[in-house]
Amino acid sequence: MVKAVIFDMDGTLIDTEKYYRIFWPMALEHFGYEMTDEQALSMRSLGQPYAPQHLKDMFHDPDMDYNKIRAYRRKIMEEHLEKVGIELKPGAIEILTYLKEKGIHRAISTANDIERAEKYLKKIGLYGYFDKIICAPMVEHGKPAPDVYEFACSELKLEPEECMAVEDSPNGVKSAYSAGCKVVMVPDLTQPDEELKKMLFACVDRIDEIKSIV
Repeated sequence: MVKAVIFDMDGTLIDTEKYYRIFWPMALEHFGYEMTDEQALSMRSLGQPYAPQHLKDMFHDPDMDYNKIRAYRRKIMEEHLEKVGIELKPGAIEILTYLKEKGIHRAISTANDIERAEKYLKKIGLYGYFDKIICAPMVEHGKPAPDVYEFACSELKLEPEECMAVEDSPNGVKSAYSAGCKVVMVPDLTQPDEELKKMLFACVDRIDEIKSIV
């Protein structure tokens, strides 16, 4: 029986993942690097300590200043979001309302820090729907390691098999699967490959379709 649903945030509940695809290459170009679209997609939901090393490996530059590049990416992306706003993914309100009415716990598991996660959730009116907000900086290893989902389950006082994780990216799916959660994927920028499909409890087109499988 599913007692809690743990949601990724970017690309799953809010339509922001597409901006990382735009602003990572822009930030890297600012510092003299050229990032392909495929490389940008590989950064999705990638947490510490994996993201810095991943970038250094991609560009064969062990001295790359990840923190400076990331800070610039966050700055230009935040400036853009202030102008255009943040959009909800289709079905987000519907599924959260349904779960709340059914008494099923709701939590967030995100690569964002707590300040940014709370800011986004409050801005789009979702903050009050969640029992717990779990962020990658709260654990030693971010996604695709299982730490953030294991911590979410412990905070909810539930076993992983009692929790359903909802993700949009390969790194997020791998994290939740490794933690022992039932994983539902709502593809955003890419579809799951054959390896990823083996990790999924289900794959749905819209997030509110989870109502039929909870």
